[in-house]
Amino acid sequence: MASGDLERGGGSNVKNRGNSYNQSSSSSYYVENNEKQWTSWLVPMFVVANVAVFVVVMYVNNCPRNNQGFEGGCVARFLGRLSFEPLKENPLFGPSSNTLEKLGALNWDKVVHGNQAWRLITCIWLHAGVIHLLANMLSLIFIGIRLEQQFGFIRVGLIYLLSGFGGSVLSSLFIQRSISVGASGALFGLLGAMLSELLTNWTIYTNKAAALITLMVIIVINLAVGILPHVDNFAHIGGFLTGFLLGFVLLLRPQFGWVGRKHLPAGARVTSKHKAYQYLFLVIAMVLLIVGFTVGLVMLFRGENGHDHCSWCHYLSCVPTSKWHCGN
Repeated sequence: MASGDLERGGGSNVKNRGNSYNQSSSSSYYVENNEKQWTSWLVPMFVVANVAVFVVVMYVNNCPRNNQGFEGGCVARFLGRLSFEPLKENPLFGPSSNTLEKLGALNWDKVVHGNQAWRLITCIWLHAGVIHLLANMLSLIFIGIRLEQQFGFIRVGLIYLLSGFGGSVLSSLFIQRSISVGASGALFGLLGAMLSELLTNWTIYTNKAAALITLMVIIVINLAVGILPHVDNFAHIGGFLTGFLLGFVLLLRPQFGWVGRKHLPAGARVTSKHKAYQYLFLVIAMVLLIVGFTVGLVMLFRGENGHDHCSWCHYLSCVPTSKWHCGN
């Protein structure tokens, strides 16, 4: 990518939605009933779709033809037009920033002034390189398959897509001088949904404290990675918040008494399907989602800069140290 673009290289103008998710995040949940297990097919399809899109991007990129050799030769030239950009330009083994931008990377100017709002969605399916793609797809497999088995493809699919969209909206409000790609906003949405699902279904879980602590540690570590330069932590945060709220709406579990009501003797008192606090969480989450998306989209299409309303928010995406500077 031109001028040393990419995640952690100097002078990057591509914000890589990187991550370091841990598969143990999906193994901390032990529910005390034998609910139906769904067959996971949507998450594997998402993985296949992301890989297929990356292949198409590399085919369009066509490094041997389009690279002028200013940053060195193409990497893995035996792949032909699928070979990677020079490592000085893209150390993640991927395409150029020009190709990503042409094929739908998130670009504030094009979204706001170019009537290309579709980039808020297409950027979720693009990745900056093989390393970026592998990290995100492994995370999607470890997190998404378990959630889909528990809650089905409709709810998990909605959380994934809406969280990715929410991450793109927040990213656009705060990152307006560079492009952004990656599925990490959607993946952080799944993490957020796991947290809210644990909280709203608190009474039916064993090992509650262990599950909560484990999940919180994983979330904090992954958000902390986002403060490195050239990582789009605003997409992570926006996706996480969206998924967290959606979890209260979409991932409610019925109480034990309701699940086992068919085995109760005639005339026995039946427990209500959900607790009152679950309905309260649902209503609050719905209101916050509607307000959040409305305010975010209005600000975005009015061309506002999020930093004008939050002078310290730039620290959420990059914290300058003696080892690096944040620049943009």
